[in-house]
Amino acid sequence: MEIRKIRILIIFFGALLFMPFLGVVHLFDWDEINFAEAAREMIVSDNYLTVQIDYMPFWEKPPLFIWMQVFSMKLFGINEFAARFPNAVCGIITLFVIFNIGKKLYDKKFGLLWVLAYCGSVLPFFYFKSGIIDPWFNLFIFLGVYKILPALSGASQSGIIINIVLSAVFIGLAVLTKGPVALLIFVLCLVVWSIIKRSELRFSVKNILLFIIILFVTGCSWFILLILNGHFDVIRDSILYQVRLFSTQDAGHGGFFLYHFVILLAGVFPASVFFLRSFGRNDHDSDLQKSFVLLMKILFWVVLILFTIVRTKIVHYSSLCYFPMTFLCTLVIYKIIKKEYDIPDWLKAGVVIIGAVMGVAVILLQFAGQNSEWMVRNFMKNDEFAAASMQADVFWSGVEFIPGLVLLCGLIFFLLIAGKKGFQQGLVILFSGSLIFIYLTMVQIVPRIEKYSQNAAIEFYKEHSDEDCYIETLGFKSYAHLFYAGKQPVDNKMSYDKMWLLGGDIDKQVYFVSKINKVDKYLSDYPYLEILYEKNGFVFLERKLD
Repeated sequence: MEIRKIRILIIFFGALLFMPFLGVVHLFDWDEINFAEAAREMIVSDNYLTVQIDYMPFWEKPPLFIWMQVFSMKLFGINEFAARFPNAVCGIITLFVIFNIGKKLYDKKFGLLWVLAYCGSVLPFFYFKSGIIDPWFNLFIFLGVYKILPALSGASQSGIIINIVLSAVFIGLAVLTKGPVALLIFVLCLVVWSIIKRSELRFSVKNILLFIIILFVTGCSWFILLILNGHFDVIRDSILYQVRLFSTQDAGHGGFFLYHFVILLAGVFPASVFFLRSFGRNDHDSDLQKSFVLLMKILFWVVLILFTIVRTKIVHYSSLCYFPMTFLCTLVIYKIIKKEYDIPDWLKAGVVIIGAVMGVAVILLQFAGQNSEWMVRNFMKNDEFAAASMQADVFWSGVEFIPGLVLLCGLIFFLLIAGKKGFQQGLVILFSGSLIFIYLTMVQIVPRIEKYSQNAAIEFYKEHSDEDCYIETLGFKSYAHLFYAGKQPVDNKMSYDKMWLLGGDIDKQVYFVSKINKVDKYLSDYPYLEILYEKNGFVFLERKLD
C-alpha cells in the first residue's frame, strides 16, 4: 500500500478510536476537572493570560494546554467533550508521528507495528480519551529529544541547524505546557548520553546559543508576558511549587518507592512485557538506529528514575515512558519477525499472566456491581464512604464481562499460535484484542465506576448551577463544584474563607457537600447546618440565609 494511503488510514483510524464517546462520562476529579475549570474561567473572566482556579491565580501549570481547551470550548461549548477533544487530536497526531519515525528509521512495517503497540496498550490509549495535560506534554518532549538526534549522531552541519531549531521549539512548547521539568528531562538525557558515549556533545557555541534563544522565545513567552503585566508572583509561586513537588509528598498522592515500575508494567500492557526483552545487543542495526535505540533507553530511565525520586506519586507522572517503551517493544517484535531474536518462554508467560489478571479483574467488576451487598459485607466493613457509595443505583446489563472475555480470548489465541511461524498473526490478535478490551472497558465499565465514585456530588452541583448561592466542599478536596456549578466571579472576597461560609454573616444561601465519614465533625461544630439528604456516600447540607 502507498505510504500516503497508509497515513490517511492512520488519521482515520485514530479519529475512530479517540473521538467517539468523549463526553459520555463526567470529568474526573482532580486533574481532568482542574484543567477544564481553568479553561472555563478564562472564558468567563475574559482573562486569557492568567491561569486561574476559583478566579485566583493558579501557579501549578502554564497555559498552553488550557488554551487548547479554551479553543475547543469555543467550538463545542463548555462540556466534557470539549475538555477532552485536544487529547483526541493529540492521539491522532501521535500515531501519525510514530508511524513516520518508525518508517524513516526502519520501514513501513515497523511504523505500523509501533502504531499497533502504542494504541493497543492500556494507558497510552486511555490518556488520549482524557482531559489531562500529559499527552501533549509527552509528545512535545519526545519530538524535542528526537529532533536533537542528528546533532548527537554527527549529522552534517546543514542538517543540524533545522533540527536544533525544531528541538528547541518542541522543548519550549513542553515548558509552556507543564513547566520547566520538560527542560530538566531534556538536559538530563543529553548529560547521560555524553557520559555513555564518553565524549562531549557535538554542539558549537553558535548552535547552543541558537537553541537557547529559540527555547527562550518559545518556552518563556508566557512568563515574560506575566512579568510585563506585574504578575511576577505567579512565576515565583510556580517555581516554589516545582521544588515542593520534588521534595515533599502531595496530599493524597503518596506511594511506595517502586510505584512507577509497577504502574508501567501493568499500565503499558502488553507492550511492557515485550519491552523487557529489549535490553540486548542490536548488532544488525545501522548507526542511526543504534543511536535512536540508545536515546530511547536513556529517555526511559531518566523519566523513571526522576519520578521515582519525586515523592509525589501520580500515575501519569511516568507517562512519558510510553514512547520509549512502545518503541523498544516494537523493536523486539520486529526482530522476532526477522528471526534476529527468539521468543523466550518467560515473555509468553508474562503476557498471559498479566493479561489474565487484568481480564479476570474486569470480569469480576460485573460480579461486584451486581452483588454490591455481598461486596460491602466482605470487603468494605471498615470503609464507611466506600460502603455507602456501593448503594448507587447503577444498572448492570449482564454483558459487562465482554471486555475481559475479549482480552482472555486474545491471550489464548496468542499463546496457541505465537510460535515462530505464527508469531506475527498471534501478535496482531493480541494487540487487537487488547485494543478492543480497552475500548469496551471505557465504554461499558468506566461510566458505571463513575456513578459509584462521584456522580451523586456532580449531579447536586449541576442542579444548583443556575442558583445564586455559594457551594463548597467539606473534608475533601475537589474542583467539581466549581466546574459543574458554573461558579461565576464574586465580589465578596469573604466567600473564599470556608470558616466565614460556615459561621460568618453570609449574604447568600450556602450549600456544603461532605462525605459520610467526615460530616459528623462539622455537624457537631456547626449544629445549625441542615442535612438535605445523603446519597452514595455524600452528605448534602445547607446553611440558610437568615
